[in-house]
Amino acid sequence: MGLATLGLALALAAPSAPGAEPALRFVRAGQEPRVVTAAALRAACEEVTVAVADPYYEKPKRFLAWPLGCVLGQGFGALTELASQELLLRALDGYTRATEGSVLLEPGGYVAFADAERPAGGFDPIDYRQADPAPFYVIWKGAGEKDVVRYPWPYQLAEIEVVRVEDRFPRAVPPGAEPGSAARRGFDVFRRSCLQCHAINGEGGRVGPELNVPQSIVEYRPEAQIRAFVRDPRTFRYTQMPANPHLSDADLDALLAYFRHMSTYKLDPMEIR
Repeated sequence: MGLATLGLALALAAPSAPGAEPALRFVRAGQEPRVVTAAALRAACEEVTVAVADPYYEKPKRFLAWPLGCVLGQGFGALTELASQELLLRALDGYTRATEGSVLLEPGGYVAFADAERPAGGFDPIDYRQADPAPFYVIWKGAGEKDVVRYPWPYQLAEIEVVRVEDRFPRAVPPGAEPGSAARRGFDVFRRSCLQCHAINGEGGRVGPELNVPQSIVEYRPEAQIRAFVRDPRTFRYTQMPANPHLSDADLDALLAYFRHMSTYKLDPMEIR
């Protein structure tokens, strides 16, 4: 992990000072990062109560929230260029979700800052870890309630960055893999469905285990077991990793081809430092 990436990881993981105002960090190449506090968002964006069928609480929930488009506008200004760009949504726990600006600008997206049913504010604990979703939780009304593959639902949201995955995580890109090759298709599957939690060569999400160094997952797990685990990990153990029924057999073929390819291109951050 490079010094800049390490510094960012430490900054996001650092707890806020007691009583500090929650804030979102907005990053775009060539510009100074912009930090927007909850107070500034409250002043600029309409506060609404949003009722959703929450896929992570697994029950109906009501949140106090601001429209996602307004929040993005406060961080990045004009949104006309955002639709054609790629973004990374980073959470305090290391979850890193890649998505497209065009998706974030669709109707139905909100940034929740509290549970509407809690008079004292804050959120109910979420997932099997009973984590606190604060400071912010991206939620979706409508199509996004039923499609968590296309629509991102990160909680503990701390930063939004406009950047291509290949530029932010170059060590995860398969060297020498031609467009359309199995390894390149597998990288596309990885960036859509795995990168938010897992890293390759030290680059990617930090919630789940590293998958390439010091040993690649294909070097110590049978491929049939990897397929079954990716499909439905909770048949193996209790975990926060979600099932992936949307991945086809061809997707899994490509993902394994990517892992095999990357196993021959190891860049261990523990050895590079």
